[in-house]
Amino acid sequence: MPQVPQRLDASAVRAWCGFALRALGRAREEIDAINVYPVADGDTGTNLYLTVESATAAVEAVFAGHAALAGGKEAPGGPEASDGREALDGHEAVTGQAVSPGRAPEGPALADAVHAMAHGALIGARGNSGTILAQLLRGMAQVLAADSDATHTDGQGLRLALRRAADSARQAVVHPVEGTVLTVASAAADAASGAEGDCGAVARAAYEGARAALAATPGQLAVLERAGVVDAGGRGLVAVLGALVETFTGEAPAAAAVPVLAGHARVGADSGATGLHARVDAAVTEPLGELGEVGECADGTPAPEEGGPAFEVIYLLEAEDAAVARLRDRLDALGDSLVVVGGDGLWNVHVHVDDAGAAVEAGVEAGRPYRIRITHFGLDDAHTTGAGSRPVRERVERAVVAVVPGEGLAGLYAEAGATTVLARPGEPPASGELVEAVRRAHAREVVLLPNDAELRHTAAAAAEQARTEGVRVALIPTRSAVQGIAALAVHEPGRRFDEDVVAMTSAAGATRYAEVEVAERQSWTMAGICQAGDILGLIEGDVAVIGSDVTATAEAVLNRMLAAGGEMVTLVLGDEAPDTIAAHLESRVRESYLAVDTVVYRGGRQGALLLIGVE
Repeated sequence: MPQVPQRLDASAVRAWCGFALRALGRAREEIDAINVYPVADGDTGTNLYLTVESATAAVEAVFAGHAALAGGKEAPGGPEASDGREALDGHEAVTGQAVSPGRAPEGPALADAVHAMAHGALIGARGNSGTILAQLLRGMAQVLAADSDATHTDGQGLRLALRRAADSARQAVVHPVEGTVLTVASAAADAASGAEGDCGAVARAAYEGARAALAATPGQLAVLERAGVVDAGGRGLVAVLGALVETFTGEAPAAAAVPVLAGHARVGADSGATGLHARVDAAVTEPLGELGEVGECADGTPAPEEGGPAFEVIYLLEAEDAAVARLRDRLDALGDSLVVVGGDGLWNVHVHVDDAGAAVEAGVEAGRPYRIRITHFGLDDAHTTGAGSRPVRERVERAVVAVVPGEGLAGLYAEAGATTVLARPGEPPASGELVEAVRRAHAREVVLLPNDAELRHTAAAAAEQARTEGVRVALIPTRSAVQGIAALAVHEPGRRFDEDVVAMTSAAGATRYAEVEVAERQSWTMAGICQAGDILGLIEGDVAVIGSDVTATAEAVLNRMLAAGGEMVTLVLGDEAPDTIAAHLESRVRESYLAVDTVVYRGGRQGALLLIGVE
């Protein structure tokens, strides 16, 4: 038997994350397939996998930071994490804890590892099942990282951690319902509390308690009983607890079948530790995998009634505890399926409402919301009409997904048939947001336009994830929205995919881009020293002109670009651009460049005063 941790330490946390990621990877499709409550959108397994992937990446970053500080090679034994460190989203405190001076060379402290695990899960949580899992991990971290004389590295510490996890997750859900992942978590904690022995014994008791509770969920929720399935979120938690058993025993729990409900047949082969069964029922199984345009709903909240709220709103929020308490009350009055998890100034908020703007405004009043995702539940959606009556939506053959910097361009791209992701100034979208946009596009083939050089790796990660879900994705590395406009102009869904991608790539590559913006601070640039408030003209990302007047600077930039030739000038005006700038530049082009056409768009709040493209 391979050597396994005997106590809870950072290496055990690392191993647990790796085993959990592997277990959810194996069980992902099965969990997606039994996701019928409260909306049969078939993505609970995927969301749990992505949440644990983010937690794993955060823990790996702690070990990498410790190894760098120690100046030596990292000790072997931790499972490899996927490339997802960008999910840390700039919260350096996580990695900072891992590389604090004076750390023992054998590895980071337990507190560093569990804090990173919980934080990574929180900021990378996907769907409501992932959000609740993030709160479960946070509850465990609160016990395992507590600064006290009592030991938290043995079986007793694990019992306390599992109890805190279940209680904190239940408190995070405004209206808990039995028969969900909350029930499974509570049963695991109850079973662990009566277990004697080391961490392995406690983990196994928790796993067995969770598995028994999972088998009973159809008797607690009528929708599960009708479908002949167990709760999908609870199934995912059982897989995570099975990974905890493997961490401390070296052996994954043997597959043990959950009793099949009377009159129901088995779907597929057993996968993972529980060997779940489900009914072959066209009313339930046919739509699965075809509903990716709708976000996962609250796994642990009341089932939505017919004619429920029209929007799902999700965002991360930086706010104080008192403000979040008021936010809960306000959002509870606005809608349903409300879950707020987190703490220490960072929260993950999820709610279903009819007034999405009011939900976001409530977050603005409470603090600073970001990574805002709003999903509209269509009139034929299971959320608003009932899962059983929803027709199967056919996938389109091809779609374009594009990141755009302002509302005006979002409308322009949408009119051209693209699915858009809005990137507000200073708040670039995460890879998960791009994956969700690909799902909303609901196409077999997708062309992805990041429209920002700094989003290339984020878009590549999203494309790779979408490919694992069976979507053919081509990433065109557009560095500006004007390059995206050029690519979209030659897009022809009717031709072969490869030919379409080549044509769009060529059009984007033939478009030079520039922007005019206001300097925020004094700094050195390629054109000299600029002061705060100066007008900067950037060509291909480098400062080429420094001026004091917006129109004059824009004209200088345009002249430089057209000196190399061009046939078409695209101007995208931001809200703060002077009203006369478009007419002035158009006149300048007509007078000096007779063979060049000009087109003007309103970009809205796009950060830059002006975007310029020259084809």
